[in-house]
Amino acid sequence: MKKLLKKKIVLPILIGVVFLTGSAFKGDFFEIAKQIEIFTTLFKEVNMNYVDDTNPANLMDTAIKSMLQDLDPYTNFYNEQDVEASRINNTGDYTGIGANVLTLKDKLVIIEPYKNFPADKAGLKAGDEIIKVDGTVVADFNDDAGNLLQGTAGTTVDVTYLRQGKTQTATIKRESVEIHAVPHYSMIDGKTGYVVLRKFNEKASAETINAVRVLKSEGAKQIVLDLRGNLGGLLNEAVNVTNIFVPKNQLVVTTKSKVDKYNKTYYTQKEAIDTDIPLVVLIDGRSASASEIVAGALQDLDRAVIVGARSYGKGLVQRPKSLVYGTQMKITISRYYTPSGRSIQSLDYWNRDEFGKATRVKKENYNAFKTKRGRTVYDGGGIQPDLELDITKLSPITTAIVNDNLIFDFATDYYYSHKVTDLKNFELKEVDFNAFKAFLKANNFKFETKTEKAFDDALMVAKDEALDEVIDSEYATLVNSLNAYKTKAIDDNKAQLMGLLSEEIVKRYFYREGMYTYYMAHNTEIKKGTEILKNPSNYLGYLQ
Repeated sequence: MKKLLKKKIVLPILIGVVFLTGSAFKGDFFEIAKQIEIFTTLFKEVNMNYVDDTNPANLMDTAIKSMLQDLDPYTNFYNEQDVEASRINNTGDYTGIGANVLTLKDKLVIIEPYKNFPADKAGLKAGDEIIKVDGTVVADFNDDAGNLLQGTAGTTVDVTYLRQGKTQTATIKRESVEIHAVPHYSMIDGKTGYVVLRKFNEKASAETINAVRVLKSEGAKQIVLDLRGNLGGLLNEAVNVTNIFVPKNQLVVTTKSKVDKYNKTYYTQKEAIDTDIPLVVLIDGRSASASEIVAGALQDLDRAVIVGARSYGKGLVQRPKSLVYGTQMKITISRYYTPSGRSIQSLDYWNRDEFGKATRVKKENYNAFKTKRGRTVYDGGGIQPDLELDITKLSPITTAIVNDNLIFDFATDYYYSHKVTDLKNFELKEVDFNAFKAFLKANNFKFETKTEKAFDDALMVAKDEALDEVIDSEYATLVNSLNAYKTKAIDDNKAQLMGLLSEEIVKRYFYREGMYTYYMAHNTEIKKGTEILKNPSNYLGYLQ
């Protein structure tokens, strides 16, 4: 009995010792060991005594992920399936059907079939809703149903899907799929090259170098580098991409942590491809992490003109830590700082507001920093462009429409009701925008402003204080004014919405390759970037 008791006490303490080794929190040894023992005891009792059968793996997965939610969104636990998904994201290679798939509770939605890959060859289209995979009903599958589509190259998978309300089936032969970091590069005009860098996987810098070299051989004297929608990836690849345009031994990014070994400086390691070619970098609110390292470094070094909207502000550094049984965790260990000393991080997850939401630095509290040539730049989260464009920053109502997948769904309906064969002359008309507004109404699109939410909260307080009858008429007037504003807001954001609709619709007919071709002829940010590059004095004016 004593031996058993000793084991029960010593085991959690040993776990605590392993956990604390090399950390800065040895003073918390007893408290951590105590909490581990409490948890292991509780976990055992729940699994042994709960009225129904439990799944220990699911319970533990939920417990761990719930605990980490109180930290930041990037400190995460990865089970075996998550680890594989992370590997695919970093390497850019996997075996499957070759499509971007959205996993919902009861279906898998094809967001984009990649041209000439298995899903495309089998006839699947964006908007198709897969409800069954090899006889398994997606709605009944407890894990990530997207994993059902993956498998060994050469094997087949049978899918049942809905298209415009009709049930169809297809057999898809899986293939090895390579996801390019640079899905497109071409010449905008006789002097301007255009490079799309979509993610920072292991191939990012090599593919970007290749794109720049090819474009230079085709006559490019200036480059537009598109980082919009690039959510980031590998830190070393961000340094290597920066190195394409800046010389060796140049500081790119610094990481700062409370743990000394994580305080690091990252410098370019190689000779640059071209340190003089004029460069415009496009960013938006979805450019994050590694994208912000590149944009921030090139801005601080006065090496590029940054155009678009303030980037996301993901300035927290994660490091993967291998755990037992093939699991892993990614833990935030430090923060990113640009060469001038600016923090990239926008949200403070450690000082939350009264509602538990992360706080953002107010504009009046931004700090000023200096670029290499003495230009003033500011922190406050993310990278603020040298030229901000209103159309790049999604308005609240546009964001709500996008988040409800209504741009995507309208494009699906449009595809099945319109025939488009000429990319060069494709253009949405006023009648299409009116159809879109009718589509929003038919799909019960609702948008609650922060002001509206505040009014609702105020009315609840007024009712508690028996003042609601006094303010009823005034409140109704305010609500009517807000509804009129929301109706008008759709028209006020027409250019932004039409741009998003056009891009999504073009992709349906001409794939992503066609979308980039359409981009170069119609996209406002690309046009503005090209315009800056065409005027040397204007270009230099941004950098002085």
